Amino acid sequence: MAYLLLYVDDIVLTASNDRLLHHFITAMSREFSMTDLGRLHHFLGIEVTHNSGSLFLSQRAYIQDILSRAKMDNCKPCYTPADTHSKLSASDGAPLADGTLYRSLAGALQYLTFTRPDISYGVQQVCLFMHAPREAYFAYLKRILRYLKGTADHGLDLTPSKSTNLTAYSDADWGGCPDTRCSTSGYCVFLWDNLVSWSSKRQPTISRSSAETEYRGVASTTAELSWIRNLLLELHLPVTQASIIYCDNISAMYLSQNPVQHQRTKHVEIDIHFVREKVRLGAVRVQHVPTEYQYADIFTKGLPRLLFERFKSTLCIRPAIASTAGGY
Repeated sequence: MAYLLLYVDDIVLTASNDRLLHHFITAMSREFSMTDLGRLHHFLGIEVTHNSGSLFLSQRAYIQDILSRAKMDNCKPCYTPADTHSKLSASDGAPLADGTLYRSLAGALQYLTFTRPDISYGVQQVCLFMHAPREAYFAYLKRILRYLKGTADHGLDLTPSKSTNLTAYSDADWGGCPDTRCSTSGYCVFLWDNLVSWSSKRQPTISRSSAETEYRGVASTTAELSWIRNLLLELHLPVTQASIIYCDNISAMYLSQNPVQHQRTKHVEIDIHFVREKVRLGAVRVQHVPTEYQYADIFTKGLPRLLFERFKSTLCIRPAIASTAGGY
């Protein structure tokens, strides 16, 4: 089996054995003008480091470029990208005279979340106000940059595994927006011990209860799991066991299993039927997890330093491993 990942004129190739890989590269070279750069080390601005069979994905040079554009090369680092206070409001602070730099930096931070899921919530917050940035939002953005200053060498660590078991954590912050009272939902999906997908997003509608908010988050997580399961099936790596979704809201967990329609859940009927169908088919199971182990919290709110660092470590975000003699 061989896989090819193509983006414009950049190609990543891998295969089940070296002989097939070299044969495939030779065959491609006959048809197209190609240069074999050897082992993967850089792709679309993402640096790839090989450590004892694992892959470490980082964007250190990209972070330095962002800090330079913001003229914060020598800023004082901080421990978390977001504080634990209330979320940003559309009326916080005075409007910025020129929001060009703000929009440029916010857009750059969006691309950085590909290898730094720990800043996803903070980036989601500053991107909500790109149309009319204010000084308070810029201060929030600068806090993210100060956090990156102290963690520029961090990245996403991926380790090999023969298992295709999928596990997800889903969480939502009910009515967190001070302006619209919309909720923020987030999830993270693990393929065995590797973080492969994550999201921090404001829900488009207002929820009337925390159960509804959490259940909408579970529905989004279920949709993502369904997509990943189909992708693995196309890659000839079928998922044979039910994917587990951990949620810290007991009511949302019961709604995924109870076929009885309640008066308070009629307006979320589509999401309910979608999740219940996946549960009935054995593709997904929704289980309860205590709040102190709800790792998706990092995508819905600002956390205290100790809790943030513990969750960040669980998400496979670590400092770069120093290379040793004889290593790569």
